[in-house]
Amino acid sequence: MQSTESARRESSATSHVVVLDGKRQPGLSKLGGKASQLAEMTGAGLPVPPAFCLTTELFDAFLRETGLEGKARDADSRTVRELLLATEIPKKLAEPVLSAYAELGRPRVAVRSSAIREDSADQSFAGQHDTVLDVSGDTDLLDAVRRCWASLWSDRATAYRNDDEPHGSIAVVVQQMIHAEVSGVLFTVDPVSARPSRLVVEACQGLGEGLVSGRVSSDFFVVDDRTMEVVDERVRHKVTKCAPLEPGKIGMTKVDAASRNVPCLSHEQLGELARLATRVREHYGAEQDIEWGWLDGAFHLFQTRPITTRPPTDPAAVTTGSNTPYTSPQKDTIRKGTLWSRMDIGEIFVGLMTPLGLSFARYYRENVHRDCATAVGVRDTGEPEQHMGFLQGHVYLNISFTSYMLGQCLPTRDQRRFTARFTSEETDLGTYENPFGTFPGGVEEALSTAYWLRSTVAEMTRMQARSREMSRSRLYEFDRARQLDLTAMSQTELRTELNRYLGYFHDMHVGYMPYYINAFGFYGVLSELCARWLGDEGANLQNRIKTDMSSLRTVESAKDVWAVAQAAKERPRVLRIINEEPLEHITRALRDDEEGRAFWDAHVEPFLRANGARGHQEMEISHPRWIDDPSYIFQMIRRYAADGFSVDDILQRGSSYHDASRDALAKLSLPKRKTIETVISLYGLCSELRENTRMSMVTSIWLVRNVVYEVGRRLVERGVLHSLDEVSYLDFEDVRSYLAGNAEELAAFDRRSIDEARRLHEYHKRLPEPPLTFVGEHDVNRAVRAPVDGTKLHGLGSSPGRIVGRARIVEDLVWQADEFQAGEILVTRYTDASWTPLFAIAGGVVTDIGSMLSHSSIVSREFNVPSVVNTKHATQVVNTGDMVVVDGDTGTVEVVEG
Repeated sequence: MQSTESARRESSATSHVVVLDGKRQPGLSKLGGKASQLAEMTGAGLPVPPAFCLTTELFDAFLRETGLEGKARDADSRTVRELLLATEIPKKLAEPVLSAYAELGRPRVAVRSSAIREDSADQSFAGQHDTVLDVSGDTDLLDAVRRCWASLWSDRATAYRNDDEPHGSIAVVVQQMIHAEVSGVLFTVDPVSARPSRLVVEACQGLGEGLVSGRVSSDFFVVDDRTMEVVDERVRHKVTKCAPLEPGKIGMTKVDAASRNVPCLSHEQLGELARLATRVREHYGAEQDIEWGWLDGAFHLFQTRPITTRPPTDPAAVTTGSNTPYTSPQKDTIRKGTLWSRMDIGEIFVGLMTPLGLSFARYYRENVHRDCATAVGVRDTGEPEQHMGFLQGHVYLNISFTSYMLGQCLPTRDQRRFTARFTSEETDLGTYENPFGTFPGGVEEALSTAYWLRSTVAEMTRMQARSREMSRSRLYEFDRARQLDLTAMSQTELRTELNRYLGYFHDMHVGYMPYYINAFGFYGVLSELCARWLGDEGANLQNRIKTDMSSLRTVESAKDVWAVAQAAKERPRVLRIINEEPLEHITRALRDDEEGRAFWDAHVEPFLRANGARGHQEMEISHPRWIDDPSYIFQMIRRYAADGFSVDDILQRGSSYHDASRDALAKLSLPKRKTIETVISLYGLCSELRENTRMSMVTSIWLVRNVVYEVGRRLVERGVLHSLDEVSYLDFEDVRSYLAGNAEELAAFDRRSIDEARRLHEYHKRLPEPPLTFVGEHDVNRAVRAPVDGTKLHGLGSSPGRIVGRARIVEDLVWQADEFQAGEILVTRYTDASWTPLFAIAGGVVTDIGSMLSHSSIVSREFNVPSVVNTKHATQVVNTGDMVVVDGDTGTVEVVEG
C-alpha cells in the first residue's frame, strides 16, 4: 500500500513537468502566462527555443511537502522568500525536473517565472518575477527554480497585485539558452506614437538583457506592415553588448569594431522578422510586444505579450512639453516667439537626460536658478518656469526671457550681445524680436542699475576669497561624505543628509554663476575688440591671444592622471594589475595586494580627492563619477603609461601660433594693446576662478547622487526596483517625498510610472537630436537628417589649427578610452570636462554639438588641439578609421579617405 502511494505521488510529480510542444497543453492555471504563451507559439509553428514547464501543481506540492504552505500564508513576504530559498526541493519533486532537463539535452538554459496573470492582456506582470540566465547543471538549475518561486513574494510582484489579493501560485519555464548574436524587441504597434501600419523594432548586439537594462545602444527601425519595407531607421554607434563572459556569467563586453557602425539587422532580416511578427499578431488577434533573438542565420522568439498601453492620439503629446519647451500654457506670441538654446547652459545640462536627470533639472530650476541670476546682479528674476524648459529629454535655457531679465545689468542692457552668443548658425535672427520686449526704463531701470552696481562691486571685492572658501568647503564636504555610512542611516537621517546636500548644492551653484557669467562676458568683449581693431587679421584671434591657463583645474586633471600613470610605471606589479585585470576588478585587486594597496593610498586616493567628483554629463545624477567607478581612469592610466609622453610637452606644442598673435597685437597702438591685454588678464582670472569653483559645484551634485542611490539600493533590496539601472527612471521629487515620510515605497514609486518614464525615455532616444537653438516650436518630423553622401561638414572652429589624421568615433568614454591612439581625431556627439584626459593625446577634436565657450572648446585651446564643434552630423558621417582634415580656423571637417 505504501509503495503504491509512493508510486502514485512520483507519477503525479512527473505529470507536473510539461514539455512545451504545443500538444494538448494544460491550461493557464497550471502553466502560467509565459509558459502558456510559449506553448501556444510552439503549437502555431513559430520558432520558439525548446522548453519545459514546472507547473503550478509542482510548486504547490513543494509547499505541501516542505511544510511551507502554512508559513507562506501567514508570514511576511521577506520571511517567506528567505525560507523558500533555504529549503531544498524534495528528491521526488526534483527528479522529474532533472529528467526533463536531461531529455532536453542538458544545455545551458534560461529559467523564467511564469505567474498566472503574467503577460495577460489586462495586467502585464513583465519583469515582476525573477529570470535566471545561462544556467547549467542540476544543482544550479534547482537553485534557479527556487529563486523564481521565491520571487512570487517579491515586493515588486506584490505591488502589481491588489492589497488584499492572495499570492496564488507560480510556474517556471526552463528554456534552452540562445546566445544570440543580435537581440531585441518588436512592437506590432508603436507603443508611443500613433502612426498606423508601423512595426517598431529595437535591436542590439548580443543578448536582449542589455537592451532591457538600458546599458547598451540599440538600432531603431520602422517597418511598414503592409509592404514589409523599412521606412525609417536610426543606426547608432554600438560599443558594448551583453554576452556570456564565462560559463554561467552574463555581463558587459565590447562589440567588435567592425560591427559598431553597421545596422544590427539588414533590410532582408527586418522583413523576415516583420512577417514573423504579423503571424504572431494574427494568431492572437491583438497587438503584441515580442522578444526575439538572431543566431546562426535564424530568428528565435522568446516570448510575446499583449501591449497593455495604448499610444496617445496626438503624436506631439509624447514629448515633454509637447513641441515647445514650456511646461505651462503661454500666450501665442510668447510660445511661438521665444528663442531657446542649450548651448553652454551651465555646461552640465548636456545631451539627452534620463527622467531622473530631467526631474533634478526641474528641481534646480524651481529652487536654485533664480538665486543664480540674483548673484550676477539681477534685481527682478521673474518666475522659475520662464527661465528654463524641456524638450525631447533635453534642457533648454529661455534666451528670450534671460536676455530680457539681464537687461537690468549694464553690460547686457543691449540684448543682442547675449542673444548672439547663445545662438547657433541654424537659427536666423533676421526677423527675431524678443516677445518679452525690453526691461522697463525709468524708476525700474534706475533701481536695477543701482542694484547691479552694488552687486558687481561686492563681487569684484570678494570673488577670489569666495573661490578659496568654496574650494575649502568642497574638500571638507568630500571628506565628510567619504566617512559616512549611508546604509546605516534611518530614513529620517537620510532625509536630513539630503537636505544638507541640497543646501550645499544651492550655495555652490549660486557661488559659481558670477565666475561663469564674467568669463563669458570678457570673452565676448575680447572677440568684439579683435574684430573691431584688427579686421580680417582679428578673425578668431580671441582663441589665440590668451594667457597660459594650463593651471586650470580641468587641465590639471589630465596632468594628475599622467602623474598617477608614471607612478604605476615605476611599479611593474601594480601596472600589471591595472593592465591585466578586468576593469571592474582592478580596484579590489589593487587593494588586496600589498604593493597595490600602498600605491592606492599614495597616489589613487589623493587623485580621487582632487578629481573624483568629476563624471560624464554631471547634472545627470544617474551617471557614476570617477570615485564611484574609476574604470575610465584606469583606462587612461593604461594609455598614458603605454604612450610615454609628457603632458607638459603637449601643453607647449602650440607655442608657434602664439608668436603670430603677438605680432598682430604689436600693430595696435599702445592704448588699444593695453586694453586688450587687460581684458585677456580678466578673462584668464575669471576662467581660472570658474574652474576652481566648478569642482565645488560638481561635488555638490555627487553628494546628492549618493543619497539618491542609497534610496535606490534600498528599493532594489525590497524588490520595488528590478535593479539599480532603474534609478534612472525615478522622479527626484518622489525621492524627496519618500524620504520625508509622505508615502511607503510601493506608493511613492509606482511601477506603472517607472515603466512609463522608461518608455518615454526610450522614445526620446529614437528621435533625431533636437537643435542647439530654435525659435518657437520644434517639429521633430522636420528634423534635419545627416547628409547621405556628405564628405565635408561645417561647424564652429573653436580651437585654431589644421590637422590630418585618422578618426575614431567615441560613444562610451569608459569602454573606449583604451582604444584611443595618440594623435587620432576624437569624433563624438559632445564632450565635457570629464573628457579632458583624452584631449591630451588627441590630434584633433570634432563634436556634433558645442560652442565657443564650452569646456571642451576651452580645453582644446589649452592643449592646442584643432577643434571643430557643432558639426551636427559628424558621428553619422565620419567612421572610425577615416582619414579626415580638421580645420579649426574655418570650422570645417572633411573626409579625404574613407
